[in-house]
Amino acid sequence: WFGIHKELAAVRTVCSHIENLVKGVTKGYKYKMRSVYAHFPINIAISENDTLVDIRNFLGEKFNRRVRMLSGVTCKPSGNKDEFVLEGNDIELVSRSAALIQQSTTVKRKDIRKFLDGIYVSEKGHIVEDEA
Repeated sequence: WFGIHKELAAVRTVCSHIENLVKGVTKGYKYKMRSVYAHFPINIAISENDTLVDIRNFLGEKFNRRVRMLSGVTCKPSGNKDEFVLEGNDIELVSRSAALIQQSTTVKRKDIRKFLDGIYVSEKGHIVEDEA
């Protein structure tokens, strides 16, 4: 209780990490991602035991983007069009994998207010939902 502010912050950080680990093992983490496009439809293909995401036809480019999921993270298509789900036990690995996918579709040398195409996180949650 009576510690320096930085020490208390470090203790609180460790407590949060432990809580996230326990939640990850018991419930799991799930991030839903959705592709957004104005003209050229973005094609997403999942391969190699749900660990590799291929992004094609982003802004009409012929270049294919390949994003490999971090260890312990799987990628599955959801029932909806242009949407897929990242699942795993570690919130840091799941969120970093989602960030890698989002960063692979950043628009370069154009006005980002006009060109909003990309793949974005649409929902965050747990694999096992609470019964309330």
